[in-house]
Amino acid sequence: MTTVRLPLFPLNSVLFPGLVLPLNIFEERYRAMMRELLKTPEDEPRRFAVVAIRDGYEVARTEPGLPDPTTTLERGPVAGFGTDPVKAFHKVGCIADAATVRERADGTFEALATGTNRVRLLSVEASGPFLTAELEPLAEEPGDEAGALAEGVLRSFRQYQKRLAGARERSLTTGAELPDEPGVVSYLVAAAMMLDTPTKQRLLQAPDTASRLRDELKLLRAETAIIRTLPSLPASELTRGPTSLN
Repeated sequence: MTTVRLPLFPLNSVLFPGLVLPLNIFEERYRAMMRELLKTPEDEPRRFAVVAIRDGYEVARTEPGLPDPTTTLERGPVAGFGTDPVKAFHKVGCIADAATVRERADGTFEALATGTNRVRLLSVEASGPFLTAELEPLAEEPGDEAGALAEGVLRSFRQYQKRLAGARERSLTTGAELPDEPGVVSYLVAAAMMLDTPTKQRLLQAPDTASRLRDELKLLRAETAIIRTLPSLPASELTRGPTSLN
């Protein structure tokens, strides 16, 4: 089994291959991670792994507050993730390639990364200034009838877009053609749909493309039916995740 060790960035959201992830980085553990990434030559990928948090806090508590003003504040790379951080995270995540990392005058960072490949989380190391993880790359198998399923998902997704546009009273036209490669379709739709984190995580860790597409087809039909009853919905870009205030 081939494994890789990379810096680990836990978030309250799921990163999919192909999804653009803006980051606003101010916690010291992640600032240290960005400083380390900047040591990588510009012509080489600046990679780290993103996993969704199952049980914990994306931002460590830095001030006492409700309900307990005497709460002990947490410091260090595992702050907010308990004594065994591997249990705090979902086991399947995504490698991110930080194409842009910019340090601000106050020492914080802004970064723009793109999801590349899925990985399975094997272990977490917390001895340094930031978390690192041993990761096993996950192959994307097509599964049965992935092509036909992708066509059905695209049809349902276009209907979903139209319903969203109607609920928002605006157009969702992006000016770009939707892809037709089944794996790309499956990740685009998973990233673009307005779903909770456990559902998105389920889609990320689907055993193959066809299984993900089948799940998405059911979700699209259900969500489209729900949207018919809603007067308005918040805007959401299709291939860009929300900015993480880590």
